[in-house]
Amino acid sequence: MTTSSSAASPDSSRASRPTSPTRRSSSPTCPTPSFGVAELSESGQVIGLEEKPEHPKSDLALVGVYLFTPAIHDAVRAIKPSWRGELEITHAIQQLIDDGADVRSSVIHGYWKDTGNVVDMLEVNRTVLESMDRRIDGEVDDVSETIGRVVIEEGARIERSRIVGPVVIGSGTVVSDSYVGPFTSVAENCRITDSELEFSIVLQDSSIAGVGRIESSLIGKHVEVTPAPGVPSAHRLVLGDHSKVQIRS
Repeated sequence: MTTSSSAASPDSSRASRPTSPTRRSSSPTCPTPSFGVAELSESGQVIGLEEKPEHPKSDLALVGVYLFTPAIHDAVRAIKPSWRGELEITHAIQQLIDDGADVRSSVIHGYWKDTGNVVDMLEVNRTVLESMDRRIDGEVDDVSETIGRVVIEEGARIERSRIVGPVVIGSGTVVSDSYVGPFTSVAENCRITDSELEFSIVLQDSSIAGVGRIESSLIGKHVEVTPAPGVPSAHRLVLGDHSKVQIRS
């Protein structure tokens, strides 16, 4: 379950009221301190917010989606940086509450997943890919293989490669001499060449060339991933008589 809060100027009754989602912790008595927490009145009005409290007053965790009227700008100017050196959005909303603004909440039912780190992003990507159907709108040459729930968007090209779904390949992307494995999303206008990629997300206009295997990774926009220059290696040995040594080449 999630909640959302909204804030409007106290003297503007006609202003549209912004909204900000939060979620209910899986443990009603012990919400995780990783989230901001909302405290609501019996009527659903937001009466208090805390950013990652050690001892939360409720089990309603802020999801982090907010809709505001221009009143939020005055609230931000009125607050000071927290102990982290940041202007906290929860402090700004609390300032609105203290100023008498109409801060509302709504309860959202259904699945919600925090995507604050790479592990969570990859998990959400996996969940989304599991729900899609196979669709090949792009070009796949005769020597390439696509297996399972694979989406090749129009304008994408697969050349001499193996794609094992669930996978989505964005428009304008070229995959050549490569393997793309399950739970991988490659966005538009990317280049995957002579590489292996699995359980990963690659954003727009990025290229991966000749780097062997990449997995469990999040790669941003306009990124280039290439092999490191070869560095000569040597072993320095001092071996006694009758020694036997095995060295990996």
